[in-house]
Amino acid sequence: MHVFRNIVNNMTTQVRPLVFTKTLDTPNPIPPSGIARALELMQTGYLHRYGKAKGDEQDVLELEREYAAYMGVKYCVSINSCGCGLFMALKCVDVQPGDPVLVNAFTLAPVPGAIAHCNAEPVLVEITDDYLIDLDDLRRKAAKSKAKVLLLSHMRGHIADMDAVTALCKEFRLTLIEDCAHTMGASWDGRMTGTFGAAACFSSQTLKHINSGEGGFLVTNDEDIAAKAILYSGSYMLYMQHGARPDAAVFERWKGVIPNFSMRMSNLTAGILRAQLPLIDERAARWNARYQQLAKQLAAIPHISVPKRPAKEEYVASSIQFSVNNLTVEQMQRFRDICNKRGISLKWYGQRNAEGFTSAHHHWEYVRSAQHLPQSDRIIQGLFDMHIPLILTDDDIKVIAAIIQQVIEEIDDFM
Repeated sequence: MHVFRNIVNNMTTQVRPLVFTKTLDTPNPIPPSGIARALELMQTGYLHRYGKAKGDEQDVLELEREYAAYMGVKYCVSINSCGCGLFMALKCVDVQPGDPVLVNAFTLAPVPGAIAHCNAEPVLVEITDDYLIDLDDLRRKAAKSKAKVLLLSHMRGHIADMDAVTALCKEFRLTLIEDCAHTMGASWDGRMTGTFGAAACFSSQTLKHINSGEGGFLVTNDEDIAAKAILYSGSYMLYMQHGARPDAAVFERWKGVIPNFSMRMSNLTAGILRAQLPLIDERAARWNARYQQLAKQLAAIPHISVPKRPAKEEYVASSIQFSVNNLTVEQMQRFRDICNKRGISLKWYGQRNAEGFTSAHHHWEYVRSAQHLPQSDRIIQGLFDMHIPLILTDDDIKVIAAIIQQVIEEIDDFM
């Protein structure tokens, strides 16, 4: 700790403010084998996932088999985004228009958007100071709303006590759907996220753990959910060309009643992703090493707190979240703006208007029922978010922490 303070003190006594010159939103590059496969596919023209000519050799079919094996689940459906997968998952568990769906208040817009896509009603649940779903408020709202579904977002990779969550779901007969957009490769007490509920959805958007620009997976061990999801995704009558699917008899129950929503993945996307599946765990170790170093240094800065992670939480931290305390809204705006000017790209959930990918519940005007969330509002007001690219070195992390401390000290001087 003393060594870090000396480094920061030396950096912050410079006359000129520090500036970070790397881009924090740098994605992971596509491995050479993925690039080669993409070129091969483009040369052949076989980009659609279905077709008789190579129906048993499609990249999407193989990707589904490989991802199901990685997750240890029976069924996997490759789709064009995690958000559309969440919509399909809700449809697969029979969410109807007007139904209440419980969801934690700290999440991103595609999650309540998936509920709205079903014309259902989000019932937002408070979060704790560690950015996790508040189990006491979940209990209250499960009893009051009579909801049948909990859409649990493992937001930004923060994993709630899944033992307590699943026990509560059992008590209130809640069907659990997991949003695992930020927890690919992560576990709770040795059990992978995405295997606790009836279904789960993952993302391969550019800044996620594997990168295809857009893309995702729906996984489940329920044969009816799997069959319905395959049909919803847009299989036509070619559902047997799926790599991790139920038997044909299961589709007979559903093929006449499930509409085609055309949300399937392309071979080109799958070809890029297959090369990255073997890299997930190695990338996770590298991300976590950077996260732990950065979290330790940020936590030493006045006005900043970083949540303590439970021992059972085996996270994959491709980003870091922290709270800025005891500053006014105007000071937090100034903090964010100065950090951005000095190369530290921060997302701020407490800002008045939605910006970029970042929004909070008060921005979602399509949520028709009033939401009273004083605890979440207080926490989200000071919540900041930063991507952790794998290009960061130990020295980079020291510079980032030093810049953030410089800015805090500058603002402190005017308090």
